[in-house]
Parts: sequence; C-alpha cells; structure tokens
Amino acid sequence: MIKIFGVSGSPRKGSTDYIVNEALKYLEEKYGAETRYFPARGKHLNFCIHCDYCIRERSGCIHKDDMPEFYDGLEWADGIVIGTPVYQGNLSAQTKTMLDRCRAVVAKDPDILRNKVGAALAVGGDRVGGQEIALQSIHHFYIISEMIPVGGGSFGANLGGTFWSQ
Repeated sequence: MIKIFGVSGSPRKGSTDYIVNEALKYLEEKYGAETRYFPARGKHLNFCIHCDYCIRERSGCIHKDDMPEFYDGLEWADGIVIGTPVYQGNLSAQTKTMLDRCRAVVAKDPDILRNKVGAALAVGGDRVGGQEIALQSIHHFYIISEMIPVGGGSFGANLGGTFWSQ
C-alpha cells in the first residue's frame, strides 16, 4: 500500500487544510493509499538559525519543538503532498520553516527523501495571487532533496494544484 504524507503550511484552519485533506481523501478512495496529515496550525515550529548543530552532530536539530512529528511523516511516506497558502506571492512562513528545517533530517540520512514523489498545492486570495511561484518553491525543495516532483499533466495543472480562495 502506498503511504502519503499530507502537509498544510497554513497557520489557520481554512482553504489550505481543506484542499490537502481533499487530496488525501481522493488518494485513499481512488488508490487505497494510507495517509497521514500534519497541519502547521497550532504547532510550535522554530526557524532554522543555521547553527550547524544538525551537520556537526547528525542527530537532529537543536530546537525542541514539533518538527520531529513532521520528520517522522517524511520518513514514513512514499509520497508527500505539501499545501501552502500564498503570502506576499510565495510560501507561508510556516511552510518555508518546515522546508528549511529539513536540513536536520537530511544531515542524519542524506537519502531519506531520495526518489519519494512530491506534489504541491497552493491557495491564493486572487486568481493570479502567486500560486505558481509558491508551487515552484515547493518543487525546488523536492528537486534539491532528490525527490520526484509531479503535477497534473501537460494539459492540466502543470505544476500542481492551484486554488483561488474567495
């Protein structure tokens, strides 16, 4: 059975939570996927301070927060769906923090994300609110992590799902 880890990078319960959960529900129903969900909302997530503890010690991050739950989901999954609201034409701070902090998990195991499949979802407050740029930022993370980014095909949502929250 395929295992999919869904992540919402929104600080509040709203459209991003909804679309990530709808994607997970679809994967469960259509493909029999086993899913887990990690909402940034309500989590204590410290910013990376680039102290290099994770590189020197290879035993995680110096911060004591809720990121180990996120790391566990990444390790467990075959595929990852990251959803973000669009703030100032790009990722939310919460989404960016989670991606930046993956340095700690990759320092422990450089192959932890290699060849996992990654999809991206973005919700903007306008039809052209920066969703594509946010998707590209998530795809850059996937490529840097040696993952396989996927979209909706050449005649659909080429980069991933973009949504307009009215």
